[in-house]
Amino acid sequence: MGATTGSVRTLLQLEALALFLGALALYWHVSGDWKLFAILILVPDLSMVGFLAGPRVGAATYNTAHATIGPIALAAASLLVPQQPLLLPIALIWFVHIGFDRMLGFGLKYPTGFGNTHLSTRAAA
Repeated sequence: MGATTGSVRTLLQLEALALFLGALALYWHVSGDWKLFAILILVPDLSMVGFLAGPRVGAATYNTAHATIGPIALAAASLLVPQQPLLLPIALIWFVHIGFDRMLGFGLKYPTGFGNTHLSTRAAA
């Protein structure tokens, strides 16, 4: 791993740390239910079941559950539908999960295999 690759990965992991801590702080700020947090924090990892159907399907299901566009859309919906108070806490839990995973180096998957990610030097783009 060259210096540039390492510094990019470090920057991405620091960004993930900021996402993790920011979403966690916001969850606390909105008085999120910690039981709900405990129940939902690992739900995005259920998407790994897609790998049973092969790396292409697995990467698609995993990436769908681990891309920030999902919780962004859910957080936006919480502003448009204020009578649904669980939307924002669920979005924040989802952000916490994504931030934690990426902080640890678990990135979005390439269809070439589970270990090939956007944070991995083994990834084939």
